[in-house]
Amino acid sequence: MEAIEQALSGGDRRSLGRTEEVIAWVLADSGRLPELFACLFSADEIVRMRAGDALEKVCRQHPDWLLPYRQRLLTAVAAIQQPSVQWHLAQMLGEIPLSDQEKTQAGALLKHNLARAQDWIVINLTLETLAQFAREDTTLRADFRALLEQQQNSRHKSVRSRVKKLLQEFAQD
Repeated sequence: MEAIEQALSGGDRRSLGRTEEVIAWVLADSGRLPELFACLFSADEIVRMRAGDALEKVCRQHPDWLLPYRQRLLTAVAAIQQPSVQWHLAQMLGEIPLSDQEKTQAGALLKHNLARAQDWIVINLTLETLAQFAREDTTLRADFRALLEQQQNSRHKSVRSRVKKLLQEFAQD
């Protein structure tokens, strides 16, 4: 059985390499999930990027599988300053069932990342997860609208477009 880190390493950094193969391995054997999760902490940024992608795709199908990892996602993974890890983290936080306290912690983390992000994908996916939180909890909507207003003049066209759509959705009643 090939190591997941080895399968995720090498090749062009713009490519997902063998990520789909790794996803299939983990979906077929959830016992390999800890091995995949550990790859988020690899010294190799390509492995971290691909591990984040694979983990997010596994999470989409089985969000409950990541329940034991919630605190590590909100702390150790949150500390990784790599944009591709940050955007996959934002996606996973929107998929995994979180307690109210964890959702508050996730919201603070996402706002922190949003305030510092330069990467358009991080910004867009963070806004999308924060929008999901605001859809689920109406008390978050005013603060979320304020965040959207701060992003209205983003240098990124895709961010401006997403903000426009979200502002329409979250227009004050």
